[in-house]
Amino acid sequence: MSLKFFDKLSQNLIELLNDKEDYNVIIEVENKEKSFTAHSNVLKFRSSYFRRELENIQPNENNIKSIIKSSISAQIFNIILQYIYGGIVDLKNCETRFIYDLMLAADEFELEELTNKLETLLIETKGSWLRTHFSLVYHSIFSQNDFKKLEEFCNDIVVKYPKLIFDADEFTSLEESALVSLLKRNDLQMEEVKIWDYVIKWGIAQTSTLPTNLDDWTKENFLTLKTTLQQCLPHIRYFHLSSIEVVDKIEPYRKILDKQLWKDINQHLLIPDRPVKSIILPPRSVLVTELPPHAEKPREPFSTIISDEHAAEISTWIDRRETAYNLTNIPYKFELILRGTRDGFAPQTFWNMCHGHACTVVLVKVKGTDEIIGGYNPLAWDNSNIDDEWMETKDSFIFSLKNGNIQNSILSRVKYPRVAVYYISKNDQINWGPRFGDFWMCSKKSDFTLDDGCSCRRNVLSYEKPIRSSSSWFSIINYEVFKIIRKTI
Repeated sequence: MSLKFFDKLSQNLIELLNDKEDYNVIIEVENKEKSFTAHSNVLKFRSSYFRRELENIQPNENNIKSIIKSSISAQIFNIILQYIYGGIVDLKNCETRFIYDLMLAADEFELEELTNKLETLLIETKGSWLRTHFSLVYHSIFSQNDFKKLEEFCNDIVVKYPKLIFDADEFTSLEESALVSLLKRNDLQMEEVKIWDYVIKWGIAQTSTLPTNLDDWTKENFLTLKTTLQQCLPHIRYFHLSSIEVVDKIEPYRKILDKQLWKDINQHLLIPDRPVKSIILPPRSVLVTELPPHAEKPREPFSTIISDEHAAEISTWIDRRETAYNLTNIPYKFELILRGTRDGFAPQTFWNMCHGHACTVVLVKVKGTDEIIGGYNPLAWDNSNIDDEWMETKDSFIFSLKNGNIQNSILSRVKYPRVAVYYISKNDQINWGPRFGDFWMCSKKSDFTLDDGCSCRRNVLSYEKPIRSSSSWFSIINYEVFKIIRKTI
């Protein structure tokens, strides 16, 4: 018989963590702006990461060892320490992106139990968020290679909708393990010849020294590509390609294939019933994904704020066209990054989710009116600024759109490019969202819907003309941020 008193043990260990005496480790986080004290024995026995780190660090004159983890936020590391000491993780009121970042941090510190719990939690309860932020999730989990359940979750989506990855701008930066995991799938819904094209594209992108013109390639160039693709090539279904596909697509790169494989491919085309020495993989299965005509669902609107007509108008402004685009020739896709009613209205959410995205449109629905206002930023948003900073661009603009009682749209291009867009410092992002000179979003309550913190200047500073007839501050009922991507033909 054994008596267990884990709750009291957890409480006492948390008290030890909070006790600022007898510590012998200092961990600095968040660009060394925050620090935590801890005890080496606790860290070593709870995390193999800390065991290795502490063994390689010399103590100072006070017998204290220092660890620097600049990229970890203080909020996340505090939860990590609470788990290490007390086995408690409080996720109440935490946004999904925070939980996701916490999982990545737990993996970095080799806290397998916590990592697995958070991975399962995200899959079972946050599937919608994972799908919405698919590109972010997919690239980060394969760079770590420790999230097998999330890898399977994502690949189950990619095999049905391969364009999510293969047509993405970041395709050539895809981790090799991610690409191989897809090539292994029998249910990848792509023509085999297109899979081959993408594999070649990815392989060439990994080596910048390869000549642009294939006719200029040397034997060494082909050997380089073969080495790069050695994990990918065995998973191509060569024996299910047509003769035209083999001649047009495979034959130009035959030197990256083993001689026996190339011989067997040609023999199979001429005498398909004769056995070959190479392994013949099964054909990829084709899933029936199309609904019969009577069961087809109407296309969901891409935005809850603007229409396709508005998108055509914004596209016209981006390209500075005198002739407006119509619904049949809009050259851009509006790819949703953030929606307030889905992702929340905290200003920090904007900076977290839009960081790194360029060519974006911010759209705002004003509370109590029919107004739709917004701004276009061709530059990449950056949430890492230590200080506030004006960003220079001649291509940004702000606008209001025709809607309801609003008779005409208003376009206001930047007048002084040096003060076009204002990037908020990290410390102020809790209250401030995007700012386009004369138009900004702010909330002292950290929720754009709870106070009248948004404004558009009547006395213009950065842009050509005001976009609202009223100079009053306002609240919003929703906002969206779209990445503007030129369509491929």
